[in-house]
Amino acid sequence: MSDTHGPVLNLADVQLGWTSHYGDAFDAKLGGVGYVLGLKKLGCMLHVVQPGKIAFPVHRHHCADELFLILSGTGEYRYGDERLPIKAGDCLAAPAGGPAHQILNTGSEELRYLGISNIVGNDVIEYPNSGKVCVMAGMNGGDPSSATYSARGRLTAADYWDGE
Repeated sequence: MSDTHGPVLNLADVQLGWTSHYGDAFDAKLGGVGYVLGLKKLGCMLHVVQPGKIAFPVHRHHCADELFLILSGTGEYRYGDERLPIKAGDCLAAPAGGPAHQILNTGSEELRYLGISNIVGNDVIEYPNSGKVCVMAGMNGGDPSSATYSARGRLTAADYWDGE
C-alpha cells in the first residue's frame, strides 16, 4: 500500500503496523487512518487491544484534544478519578488540559476503537502514575520523530537563573 490511500478507507483494510507493548499490562496493535487518508490536521488511529490489556499508560495532553470512538468490545474508561464502563458506539472525550485518561479492555473480546485528535506541533504530556512529563516541540504533522526538541523524564524544581 502507498503512503496515502485516497478519500475512502474501510477499517477492515487498515494495516496494523505499530505495536504498543510493555510488560504484562500493555499490548495493543495500531494502524494509521488519518495519515493514510491524506489528512494533515486531523489524526486518527485504529487501536486493537486484547482482553485484559491496555494500549497506553494513564496520561493527559496539554495541547491535543482526543476523541475515542468505541467500535467493538467492552472496557473501562479511566477519566480522572472516574472509571466508566464503555461499549461499542460510545464516544469518549479527552480534552487538552483535562483529566488524565486511559482505556482498558475489561471484556472477553478484542476492544477496537478509533483515537482521533487534532494534529499539533507542540505538546506536553503528563503521566501521573509515574510522575513523568514528555515535552515535544517543532513536530511536523504531529510526528514525534520529527520534533526539533523532545524530552521525557521527571522534573525537579529550579529557579529561572539556576545554573546560568
